[in-house]
Amino acid sequence: MSKSACSNPAIIAVTSIPLALYIHIPWCVKKCPYCDFNSHELSVDSPLSMYEHYVDALLADAHLQQPLTQGRQIRSIFIGGGTPSLLPIAQYQRLFAGLRQCFDFAADIEITMEANPGTLEHAPFAEYLQVGINRLSIGVQTFAADKLTTLGRIHNPEQAFSAIQAARKAGFERVNVDLMHGLPQQSLNEALYDIQRAHDAGATHISWYQLTIEPNTVFYRNQPVLPDEDNLADIEEAGQTLLQGLGYDNYEVSAWAGAEDSPCRHNVNYWQFGDYLAIGAGAHGKVSIDHAKLSEENLPFLKNDQLSKDNGIYRFSKSRLPKDYMTYEGAPKMVGWQVIAADELVSEFMLNALRLHDGVAWSMFEARTGLNFATIAEQVNNLIDKGLLEDSQNKLQPTALGKRYLNQILREFL
Repeated sequence: MSKSACSNPAIIAVTSIPLALYIHIPWCVKKCPYCDFNSHELSVDSPLSMYEHYVDALLADAHLQQPLTQGRQIRSIFIGGGTPSLLPIAQYQRLFAGLRQCFDFAADIEITMEANPGTLEHAPFAEYLQVGINRLSIGVQTFAADKLTTLGRIHNPEQAFSAIQAARKAGFERVNVDLMHGLPQQSLNEALYDIQRAHDAGATHISWYQLTIEPNTVFYRNQPVLPDEDNLADIEEAGQTLLQGLGYDNYEVSAWAGAEDSPCRHNVNYWQFGDYLAIGAGAHGKVSIDHAKLSEENLPFLKNDQLSKDNGIYRFSKSRLPKDYMTYEGAPKMVGWQVIAADELVSEFMLNALRLHDGVAWSMFEARTGLNFATIAEQVNNLIDKGLLEDSQNKLQPTALGKRYLNQILREFL
């Protein structure tokens, strides 16, 4: 698509766009060899006061971003990392007391916390619920002891199974389990065993995704032997069949909601190109701006030349290193604040929306990007002709064939 095909976004009805909040806890006990996230191993002499100072920074960051809500409620919160369960429960109590003073939480807000079975004591599960966390995402990855060692995980299969059970017994009605497939020297039966074991432990939602080797990781420098493409295809097909047989619904490429659960609201907001604030070291946010509701006075982190007079969709980020994030005057600094160009809006919207198996309403493209549908009409018609998109008047949705060749679809919008 030529850049001349896109015009600047029109006025976006900001109040109609759902708003979420991402919170990043950057520390972990041990950096996994496949991990490219912004996570930092804890020093053995790290003082407990570090957590208190970090929560101070999170709350200052939240107050800095409060004007960006533009009157909206927070509908979901996701606490990621690193290993969020390393943060003491007393600091979570203080954090959420402060966040509730800063933001208006929706009555049915979804609050998810990632947890590592190797850093969890079973007693605090009920205390997380009391704080308001009502959904857990437990990073199991596999129930095979040898594979856990290869992945650098600090828990064992028994701890993983026990953590899931303990969360359910404590009262968590929504427990996601993260599982990887395509692990080094993994057999089909081992991959299927992981799914069955997570289900038996009480998982209400399973995120089942293929291990990929990312730059700047140990695995990238010393690549392990992974299953070949034929074995990967067999694992994926058999795994999907098992998940369906166990009653899980595949609503997104790697996300499966059980019969007693529902899709993760926070992640669906990403895929539907909603807005999200972000606090914490290295956190990234995206927000639609209506300048009728904002000014330079209530956005103190902006300089005059950064505040565009046009309405639009902006992205921002925070300092990556925890020590930099916690060194501030007034509030942690914005290290990136820029409007998303119209051409990028198209590709970003498609990259997210087409991950959803049921697609999104056509009207959502215009409502979330401010662009006219004519901007993408030619590409959409070409993809319909190729059998990769459904020929629908209501939805933008990949066909069964399109789901297999999603990257080919996405290339049309670059």
